[in-house]
Amino acid sequence: MAHAAMMTDTVGMELLEREASLAVLAGYATEARHGDGRLVVLGGEAGVGKTALLEWFQRDLPDARWSWGACDGLFTPRPLGPLYDLADQLGGELLDLCDRGANRDELFRALLRQVSGPGPLNVVVVEDVHWADEATMDLLRLAGRRLREARVLLVVTFRDDDLATNDQLRVALGELARQRSTRRISLTALSAGAVQELASGSDLKAAALYQLTGGNPFYVTEVLRAGMAEVPASARDAVLARAAGLSADARQLLEVAALTGARVNAGLLEAAAGCPPAAVDELLACGLLAADGGWLRFRHEIARLAVEQAIPARRRAAIHGQILAALRSSGSQDEAQMAFHAEEADDVAAVLRYAPAAARRAAALASHREAVAQFERALRFAAGASGLQSVTVAGLYDELAAELTLLDRAEQAAEACKHALELWRAAGDRLREGDTTRRLSCALWHLCRGEEAGAAAAAAVALLEPLPPGIELAQAYAELASRSMVLGRHEAAIENARRAQSIAEQAGAPAVISDALNTEAISASVLGWEWAGLMDRALRIALAGDLQAAAGRAYCNYYATLCAAKRFAEAEPLYVDGIAYCDDHDIVTYGTFLRSERTGMLEKTGRWDEALALSLDILDRAAPAPVTRLCPTTRVGALMARRGQDSAWEYLDQAMADADQTGEPQSIVPVRLARAEACWLEGRAADAVTEAERADEAADTDDAWTYGAVAAWLRRTGSSRRPRGQVAEPYRHELNGHWEKAAQLWTDLGCPYEAALVRLNAAEEGALREALSTFTELGASAVARLTRQRLRALGVRSIPAGPRSATRGDPLGLTRREREVLEEICAGQTNAAIAAKLFISAKTVDHHVSAVLAKLGAPNRNAAAAQAAKLGLLA
Repeated sequence: MAHAAMMTDTVGMELLEREASLAVLAGYATEARHGDGRLVVLGGEAGVGKTALLEWFQRDLPDARWSWGACDGLFTPRPLGPLYDLADQLGGELLDLCDRGANRDELFRALLRQVSGPGPLNVVVVEDVHWADEATMDLLRLAGRRLREARVLLVVTFRDDDLATNDQLRVALGELARQRSTRRISLTALSAGAVQELASGSDLKAAALYQLTGGNPFYVTEVLRAGMAEVPASARDAVLARAAGLSADARQLLEVAALTGARVNAGLLEAAAGCPPAAVDELLACGLLAADGGWLRFRHEIARLAVEQAIPARRRAAIHGQILAALRSSGSQDEAQMAFHAEEADDVAAVLRYAPAAARRAAALASHREAVAQFERALRFAAGASGLQSVTVAGLYDELAAELTLLDRAEQAAEACKHALELWRAAGDRLREGDTTRRLSCALWHLCRGEEAGAAAAAAVALLEPLPPGIELAQAYAELASRSMVLGRHEAAIENARRAQSIAEQAGAPAVISDALNTEAISASVLGWEWAGLMDRALRIALAGDLQAAAGRAYCNYYATLCAAKRFAEAEPLYVDGIAYCDDHDIVTYGTFLRSERTGMLEKTGRWDEALALSLDILDRAAPAPVTRLCPTTRVGALMARRGQDSAWEYLDQAMADADQTGEPQSIVPVRLARAEACWLEGRAADAVTEAERADEAADTDDAWTYGAVAAWLRRTGSSRRPRGQVAEPYRHELNGHWEKAAQLWTDLGCPYEAALVRLNAAEEGALREALSTFTELGASAVARLTRQRLRALGVRSIPAGPRSATRGDPLGLTRREREVLEEICAGQTNAAIAAKLFISAKTVDHHVSAVLAKLGAPNRNAAAAQAAKLGLLA
């Protein structure tokens, strides 16, 4: 798509009030020229002039090599659509790989190589990423990480006026914004003075024009170009006024273009509309469409929408049918586009041909949301299709369930499995019935329906064992092994995992081998056997075979197992690599699991503010499945209890409700212990004992670390029960009364809170003062209060009453995010505005604001701003 530089806007006037933005862009371009690549996120409302700004900027960089790509919001997009746009312009290796249907990793690497090579500055523009598919967002994440030493300026544009709080784009932009190479520019509407300048020479009243348009540049220029005597009620009316004078052929062509997308191949448009070339010339002359090489594009999506909405419904289906026929005749390989037009044309056969193909292509490129949308489209039409075999529909439900599972949409995945099961049973296909039952087991586990999940896993094995062994039976054994592992039945888990591996080896199923090795490794670690080699092999098999779900699970469990053993330094590289892999491949489920495990490490190592912020961020994202939210919910409740916050029990009760449904020691015990601690801190001794003893009843006594925690809390709460299993070394010393040794071991492991808790057992002033110092530094006000009571009981005077004046990294203990929020508070921003700017939810902002006020000792926002100014905290 070759954009020509535009020296003026659509009415032949200079760009107004964009000098500062152009200067900032020029600065970023200079940095990129010097090998410090930049990813610029350019935001603003629809029609504010993002494209016009970049086209003007292109004029200012004549020696740069420009490439443009765009996302299309008309239909569920073809994955990596902008990359294919760029390939058409860059040619070379990237275009060859696109033509060959190479995998996404090859495409990503080729693009980065071509734009990072020697020569002139490369400016790459990707427009309208608010419509981007997941694979395109993954490309941008990867590019943002790889631009640091490249001569590349990558600019992405998006609309910031209609993002939902949990919008995936907001999450992705937040991740991009944290990268060192990323910069952000926000465009605002024109001032009243600028509108008056634009309107000079027309008969329109500038004040009325500004009042109605709000200074939106597109709206203003459309009204002026339409030559209307009065300001119209909307930009739509202005666009339609310009279209009213077109000939019948040009009007027909315009309507076909509007239903095709923001940009359309000129030859395809003429074929679909059946109009002479002169009609194209007329459209270009009227200014609604612009030429882009062999393509035509609407000057703005607002214009396309205005034309589309004016087309009578009775004509739309016929036009979509014309477009579909033209696409077929042209040999188009864009199944996503053809599936869209097939649906709009109500062409059932075409939908069932193109939508599943588009879904599978999207899945292969790790655009799992787009895959789900296409499978759902196919299934909507399958219900009314005559002659379609039920087994075909069942297969579509199975494929949909697999994609939903990767997106952490467990409820819908379970429903899809149930639909498929009905059809497989009706068809008498025991093989597929067993395989779908196995998949249902996984979905039920994500819903914390542990008993049902276990029953489904066993049922899958029972259905498949009488049949010749194959990959389905191997998967069923692997699923049964996983269910046994989470229930603490580790010998059974290892036995079934090895059965799965044996059959999978014969069937040539590396994904199953990786999954079974993964489960075997976890159970082996709990039993004290060698496990790292098994897990390492599981991960290597998954990565070598591009087995995305298996790789995501291996990263999660490898990291979690090392963290459970308090081997945090060894675990760190796995987290970094695992998060990058899961985010780059749109594996939401395992990416969220990894972040959940991360909250545990942050809590254990004393980084409580980070643990709390990350936990709340996970919970703020779009409705995580019950098993996914369990860990962060527990973490928030425990930390709030330690800090004496009343809302702790809201989280602890939710966590308990979810954990109880699992029936799993690994889920139940941590929640029970968090509740025991919360009761203990509140002085509810009997309730604390009850919770600790319930944890003991649920505990897996083979796990020395988990059972050590149970034994310690039985002792702390005053329970008369004695430990039933082996405990890890720090707990063993604590239980034997060797508090100094236990505290030192915890300190060596990097766990300050545990070390301080052990020191509470000492009847020595020095140990208690050290514990108080740690609790104060962590903000654990409830535990600090208990420590002061014990010091007073010893007759100690001059006990510190509150936080120390200096804490790690910040004089007030503010985290990086809290400092950013404080800056916005001082600027007078509302919580909603702060959430939009920082790409976080309003609920998370609420928490950060509360934390900031507490740390500054300020009763309200104005007081916090005054205190920050007084202390010189802000530039």
